[in-house]
Amino acid sequence: MTFKQKIVDHHMVLLQDKIDVFKDMISGLTEDAQNDAKGSAGDKHETALSMMHLEQEKLSTKLKEAIQMRSVLEKIDTTLETSKIAVGSVIKTNGMYLFMSAALPKISIDGINVIALSPQSPLGVKLMGAGVGETFEINTSKYTIENIE
Repeated sequence: MTFKQKIVDHHMVLLQDKIDVFKDMISGLTEDAQNDAKGSAGDKHETALSMMHLEQEKLSTKLKEAIQMRSVLEKIDTTLETSKIAVGSVIKTNGMYLFMSAALPKISIDGINVIALSPQSPLGVKLMGAGVGETFEINTSKYTIENIE
């Protein structure tokens, strides 16, 4: 399994876990609202239902975001290698590894820290289309692209 495949697989597992948790939480809130509706009346009841509904909406938004991120990962061809940075590229610099995909948590694969970033992020916009040997700056630190996988 390639380094890139390990990164994609690891993020897929993390996202699927997140999706499952959000679905369980939404389901739990729906169940609570139905149970609450059977035995309560009055202003407190209405407030509790409103709060549950708001929480459901927040969780639904987070669920949609996680599903969209998973969709981005599913489209990445881990066998494709390019000379320029594109979505799905693993970028090795003189000080870090970056994975151009979506704004996902930093992970460690084979003892190597990998930072996933979105092509729409400020750094992602700078890096898209860049090649080996080009430099970029983050917080006054200069980095050189050494390899693109």
